Amino acid sequence: MGPATRYFDLEQPFKLYRGGSLPHARLAWESWGELDENRSNAVLIFTGLSPGAHAASSPTDREPGWWEDMIGPGRYIDTDRHFVLCVNSLGSCMGSTGPASINPDTGKPWRLTFPDLAIEDIARATRLVVDHLGIERLHALIGPSMGGLTALAWLKQFPESTRKLALISTACSATPMAIAIRSLQREAIVTDRNFRDGNYTEDAWPEVGMRLARKLGMISYRSATEWQQRFARQSQDYFPPTLFGMRFAVESYLETHARKFVGQFDPCSYLYLSRAMDMFDACDSDESLKRMFDRCFSGQSLVLGVKTDILFPLVQQKELAVALEASGNEVEYHELPSVQGHDAFLADIPTFGKPIRKWLNES
Repeated sequence: MGPATRYFDLEQPFKLYRGGSLPHARLAWESWGELDENRSNAVLIFTGLSPGAHAASSPTDREPGWWEDMIGPGRYIDTDRHFVLCVNSLGSCMGSTGPASINPDTGKPWRLTFPDLAIEDIARATRLVVDHLGIERLHALIGPSMGGLTALAWLKQFPESTRKLALISTACSATPMAIAIRSLQREAIVTDRNFRDGNYTEDAWPEVGMRLARKLGMISYRSATEWQQRFARQSQDYFPPTLFGMRFAVESYLETHARKFVGQFDPCSYLYLSRAMDMFDACDSDESLKRMFDRCFSGQSLVLGVKTDILFPLVQQKELAVALEASGNEVEYHELPSVQGHDAFLADIPTFGKPIRKWLNES
């Protein structure tokens, strides 16, 4: 992790939503900009499944972040105006405690002995970092993808804790389509011969399973329209030909991205976070989504989505916007034009950045 990354030790032990606890846990976090005198300008960004806390570069860490062109001085999320905070999710392997971390009781990685992880745990752990910084109420809460689930889990546990709420390419719960895709990803990992019930080693990593899981992810993150525009039926010879080898450019594209991912993310962390996404339902203890918002949020909301997203389809963003409006909130809803599917919020920054900046800076 870069020098901009800081760490916060959670309360000991940290009890989890579905039972069990962690005897020791910490979260990695980064921030940009300065808190104002009243600590009222804080913008909290929750991440998707795989990103870490490094959402943008800074003077102490010049490495570009996962939302580099969105966050910074004069950018769409303007750090000259806002104090921006991003916390790596509990359960991740990007600096925070997760299945890849050492269990202090055994001296070995947690792996499959890690307690059952819920999206609610990610939200509550993050709240402890926010409290540590002396922030009583957020100016804005921004949740893209899995981060939107975490934002809803945050609101349910900490009602009226933010003035503004942005839900981006997300939903109140996973569709059967999304569950099916993630189920196949998990199956690819756990059936890899090197997985060995979580007892894999650096020398025998479940590489095949992780590669296949990443390829399935990449297919679901983008759209058929984009594949057609970028690759069509273009052939290539980048990878050595075999009987059923990679004859098309789209195949080598998936392979290249899959190989990059293999060494960057821990298999068990992937399994736990993926399952947590499938298990989450913002309405599991409320009569309706409207009732949840009635109880938990009153303020300015922004809901963004794209028609080409098959992982979090547009109907789910419409559902969020309708419920927010029905509960009396001011809602700004946009169906944004992009062929880049679910990943559009990462890949098409100007399209997403303009409505975010307008909404964020409105009084």
